[in-house]
Amino acid sequence: MTTEPAYEKLRAAGWSAVETSGFLNLVGPLWERFVDGNHEYAILAEHKHHNRRNRVQGGVLMTLADRASGMVARKVSGRPTLATVQMDVHFVDAGQIGELLIAKARVVRVTHTLIFTTAEVVAEGRIVATASGVFKILKDNS
Repeated sequence: MTTEPAYEKLRAAGWSAVETSGFLNLVGPLWERFVDGNHEYAILAEHKHHNRRNRVQGGVLMTLADRASGMVARKVSGRPTLATVQMDVHFVDAGQIGELLIAKARVVRVTHTLIFTTAEVVAEGRIVATASGVFKILKDNS
């Protein structure tokens, strides 16, 4: 599957590539857009994301939900450094190779030290995973 034409379609639809490093470079590229006051994050499911059944590997869905939730939590808190304390993920449907996986996260509650989030990962209008997360607000880069 040639991805460059697909990436051009994403750019035309208002998506921009997020600068990432480390593990996310292996999984991505990660895409972001701002719609109706909300940030959305996406990964185009490529051949490298498949499991033994030629569906999207569950770890990809978990990574996307975690990253989207963490990014939204960072934006709400205004703090540059958070750590995932807990992430519960429920797989609802299989993601297919070639589909755009879109994570829509929101903050549920903010305390002095924790941020609680929920997220849905959708593909072609159907929910493929849901997640709830807890993020620790760190004092520094520790």
